[in-house]
Amino acid sequence: MADDILPLSSAFADATEAEWLAAVDKALKGKGIDSITRHTADGLDVCPLYRESDFPSATDPLGTPGAAPYLRGPTAAPDAYLPWDIRQAFTHPDPVTTNAEILRDLERGVSSIELTLDASGETGVQVTGLADLQTVLDGVDASIATIALDPVDAPGFIAAGLLATWAEGVPDPGALKLDFNLDPLGALARTGILTSPLADTFATLADMLSRLSGPFTGAGLIRIDARMVHEAGGSDAQELGALIASAVDTLRRLPEADIAALAPRFTFALALDANYGLGVAKLRAARRLWARCLELLEVSPVPMRIQATTSARMLTRYDAWTNMLRCTTAAFAGAIGGADIVTVRPFNSALGIPEELGRRIARNTQIIAMEESQLGRVADPAGGAWFTETFAEDLANAAWAEFQQIEKEGGFADSLLAGAVQSRVVATRDARAKDIAKRKVPITGISEFPLLDEIAAPVADAAKPKPAPAEQTPTLTCAPLTPIHLAAPFEALRDAAASAKKAPDIFVATLGAVAEHSARADFARNLFAAGGLASKEAPVAPKSVPELVAAFKASGCQIAVLCGSDTRYPEEAEAAATALKAAGARHVWLAGKHEAPGIDSNIFMGCDVLHTLKLAHAELGLSQ
Repeated sequence: MADDILPLSSAFADATEAEWLAAVDKALKGKGIDSITRHTADGLDVCPLYRESDFPSATDPLGTPGAAPYLRGPTAAPDAYLPWDIRQAFTHPDPVTTNAEILRDLERGVSSIELTLDASGETGVQVTGLADLQTVLDGVDASIATIALDPVDAPGFIAAGLLATWAEGVPDPGALKLDFNLDPLGALARTGILTSPLADTFATLADMLSRLSGPFTGAGLIRIDARMVHEAGGSDAQELGALIASAVDTLRRLPEADIAALAPRFTFALALDANYGLGVAKLRAARRLWARCLELLEVSPVPMRIQATTSARMLTRYDAWTNMLRCTTAAFAGAIGGADIVTVRPFNSALGIPEELGRRIARNTQIIAMEESQLGRVADPAGGAWFTETFAEDLANAAWAEFQQIEKEGGFADSLLAGAVQSRVVATRDARAKDIAKRKVPITGISEFPLLDEIAAPVADAAKPKPAPAEQTPTLTCAPLTPIHLAAPFEALRDAAASAKKAPDIFVATLGAVAEHSARADFARNLFAAGGLASKEAPVAPKSVPELVAAFKASGCQIAVLCGSDTRYPEEAEAAATALKAAGARHVWLAGKHEAPGIDSNIFMGCDVLHTLKLAHAELGLSQ
């Protein structure tokens, strides 16, 4: 068929890049292509056009899948039945409930489980001893389904010791699929605390590795986790730089470490958000970075084992159902980007402990991607894509610069103790927060298209945990990389509005015919709804200022926003605003940039929406 079509195209001259750029310039009215070039938090360009000259994919510059240095993934032939590990996290504090959840999810498609063990029961399953762990894992066959630990608030020594003790009675412990995921530097970054000096901590780590390596020959031992950088508001390059810096510092601090033996038993954990294009590039950049590290360490190349987890910071408490879309795109990035393990957070995890619906949607997202969309049928499906490969290279270079900066600061641990890593993450977080406040980075369901009459998502009932054992005294401290939620400032406003004794409203004062004010009225309703403020307006568009004032008084509102056309504002805006103020309006906004007496503030595309909403809340006396 192609031969039949080619003669048709051969009648046209090939378009040159110069001609394309000229057409773009004409369409953009002389603004140039730079006006539609986007920039990431790392300052990297995302161009509107990529060409083969940017990345010569036809010559396979990165080699082939399954071939050293494994820049295109660990295998040339994905497993037909399980191309990646479908991992589910379990955090319910009750061991009995957790066990029931595990068995149910394993029966329904989950291929591995991840346990967050917490003696207090506040952030995970309350396991205080071997008996509790036996309850949690009753009926679980670790020769079929991987059991992975998630030491959120600790290096993981105690949890690893418990799991090892549980598994040592098995006839063939080497056949068990276990991920102990020891991670002292990750614990320091997440919590800002270690209970012993670094030298003692890594001596303990060396002892644990010695204990685990012998009997559990197929187990993963160390997890290098940089997700806390992402969750604290960091950029992709900062997360990748911290990932490599943590791996190198871990190897450096382990006494007499056999790097060649340890490297295949590392797992690297990264977070993926809803920008799947950048997510795919992040995973590909990670493989480039690790391969370069092994080269410099003079270690033979080994595949990088990557666990990709959907971002927690992107999830929202309000209109939580939209989290399904966010997690789906992140899971897509993990599948296409070649993650070995993918963990999808339940859509309702920002509300509390996920229940069956949340976990079901999380696992089915992956099962549908794997079996119906068949994303795992092709080895390295993103390989050679001009944008993906070019941006991955740019991102890898930016991450390497971050890694070198951390090395100049003494390595990952010393940089954390000095607060250097944290300060760069905070700067990135604050810059993004300004863009979110102005809706340059919109959050669907929160800052854009908020749904005031939403249906609440369900969460699990959690019994109060048993009293926790006494905490150990920290001996090493630094500022933790505290997780954030991108939507938190808007959600605080929604909380304040929801707790008000009287439903807070804003009066939409329209000027002129519907065609003149409709677009700006919709804009105003959407903007103020982001702060939990419903809109009221006249049933029929007012034809005069007295009618407008009468409608305002009838609404019972205390604040108002004028909406009309730029041509009508010079004639009517001042009179309308002045009359509304005289009628009792505490504050009058105008949708647009027109200024006149009686108009207190303006709203428009690119304005500081968060500041506007806080001002509206202050005028209404809403507490936050």
